Amino acid sequence: MSKITDKINQLSADEPFFSFEFFPPKTEHGTRNLYARLGRMSLMGPLFVTVTWGAGGTTAEKSLGLAITCQKELGLTTCLHLTCTNTTREVIDEALHAAKANGIRNILALRGDPSREASASHGLGEFEHAVDLVKYIRKQYGNYFCIGVAGYPEGHADGFYDASQNPKKDMPFLVEKINAGADFVLTQLFFDVDSFLSFNKLLRSQPDLRNKDITVIPGLMPINNYGVFQRATKLSHASIPDSVLDRFDEEIQNDDDKVKEIGVSLINEMIKEIYEKTDGKIKGFHFYTLNLEKSIAQIVNQSPILSKVVEKKEKELEQCVSDSSDDDIDDSTTTAKRAAYMNRFKQPTNQIIVDSKKDLIKSAKMAAGQAQQYRRSSSSQFQKIMSISSGHGTLGKDATWDDHPNGRFGDTRSPAYGTSSYGPSLNVTSVKAYELWGQPADLDGISNIFVSYLSRQIDSIPWNEMSINPETAVIQEQLIELNKAHMFTMSSQPASNCAGSNDKIFGWGPSHGYVYQKAFVEMFVSKEDWEKKLLPKLKDNPEVSYYVGDNRKYFASSMKAQDTNCITWGVFPDRQIVQTTIVGEDTFKAWKEEGFEIWREWMLLYPRGSPSANVIKNVLDNYYLTTIVHHNYPDENALWRLILGEDED
Repeated sequence: MSKITDKINQLSADEPFFSFEFFPPKTEHGTRNLYARLGRMSLMGPLFVTVTWGAGGTTAEKSLGLAITCQKELGLTTCLHLTCTNTTREVIDEALHAAKANGIRNILALRGDPSREASASHGLGEFEHAVDLVKYIRKQYGNYFCIGVAGYPEGHADGFYDASQNPKKDMPFLVEKINAGADFVLTQLFFDVDSFLSFNKLLRSQPDLRNKDITVIPGLMPINNYGVFQRATKLSHASIPDSVLDRFDEEIQNDDDKVKEIGVSLINEMIKEIYEKTDGKIKGFHFYTLNLEKSIAQIVNQSPILSKVVEKKEKELEQCVSDSSDDDIDDSTTTAKRAAYMNRFKQPTNQIIVDSKKDLIKSAKMAAGQAQQYRRSSSSQFQKIMSISSGHGTLGKDATWDDHPNGRFGDTRSPAYGTSSYGPSLNVTSVKAYELWGQPADLDGISNIFVSYLSRQIDSIPWNEMSINPETAVIQEQLIELNKAHMFTMSSQPASNCAGSNDKIFGWGPSHGYVYQKAFVEMFVSKEDWEKKLLPKLKDNPEVSYYVGDNRKYFASSMKAQDTNCITWGVFPDRQIVQTTIVGEDTFKAWKEEGFEIWREWMLLYPRGSPSANVIKNVLDNYYLTTIVHHNYPDENALWRLILGEDED
């Protein structure tokens, strides 16, 4: 039950460390597979791990569950993220109480999404700033918790559109958080080392700062694929130096393997530069893992600085093996326990785990007993696990099977499945939201917002902060027609039959490959339109599959529970077929919950009972979310002809 600052203080002056961030997977399969990944990654020797918390407490139960597993079952020093805006005091109190009850002594106190002006009318909004949360924790719990706060090397920005970021403007607020009781600073991701060094120097020069020696830990995000890299830097407003961008030539941007290779080298160069230019005073580094493993393992193993931690961990295992007996396992001896925990959840590559939830909990408790077997092993076991994490050898597939593009329609078995590790969010300030989406008073007003987005008149909607891509433009007219009919489309793709992997619209993956995809559309439709217009066209049609559900518990599908649809796949030289986009019941249910939650987030922009709040509530109460897939991918118009009644050209 260590505090992060105590563990840092126990290190020697020149001893480096690193830490990992994880987020609660969106599906039960993803959670199970994360446990095996956690077992391997914990053996690398992170000083601590952090677990994210969804904006407004939307992931509260899952976040607490993962944090408790890390703390109690894996024996990892765990830090729970906690956001305070657009939520209630009761949610905060319950989280802090649960953390203390389970031995978690570290909290990362964050503001979360900007406080919405109308939150109070919805019964939310007791906290406005992170400093309010820091003060509240100190008042309620004294010094029990070690509290971390966020730092922004290039200045804080609210969402994608805030261009007012300025580290000097933010500095008084960071100093206020530290003086209110924060123990360490964890920075947002960045790629400009000079910006971080300037930020660190600026902080320590503040005359009002009481703790001049406060620990500052730089946050680094491995580059797993180019699209996620671009999205993350846009969201965080992290500038990308030309020297970094120049490494990613256009012809390799869709080749994830090459992008990862460059990303590993880049992050290690950043670590070396920061360590050397601060004379080793900045010796700890925090990794935003995105629940992926391969790049992290390669960075840690290849870094001349951080590999010292791995070497120490290997010696710890050797000592554990030589000094221990079968009956002296306790909570302080965790290395072998983690190895056993990892092995308990190890499954054949890319395969769904079918244990029940009850078995899952029982399995975690069995890990300590299984550790006895692992304590008799040697460091060769450690090297084997590290090799798996790095993606080497046949068993390396355990770490890399989900390494290809993850996101909204990835593989729900992947711990990295989903669009965001921080839960549903509008990613904009209230002011910008009003500018983008106005105050729709009826369904026509909602429709106009979606049509404006598809027509490139505005560049985001609540479900997508990025402008439409070239692929969406292929079916732009069909999507506009659907939205004009009050069928609000969130995600879609056109059919493609054997496009080259270097195709400007459909291409992805290594060179000299071929990619395929089925047409699908995901949209909110009124319950009446579903029953009268869409379902009669889809029911008993062998060429389509669908899922449909409402804001509560209703769910129906043309498929069986364990069935899945691969809707995007690629064939490349010298490797197995890669399936990057899979639709299944888990996929749909996970996104249904998040999709409707974003409607709620949007509703909070407007006063309770206002026309805008009422029309959004009408959608929440009277609409379904549906995903429709057409299997005849050689016919690019098949889906649209079916649901729109279009004639063939």
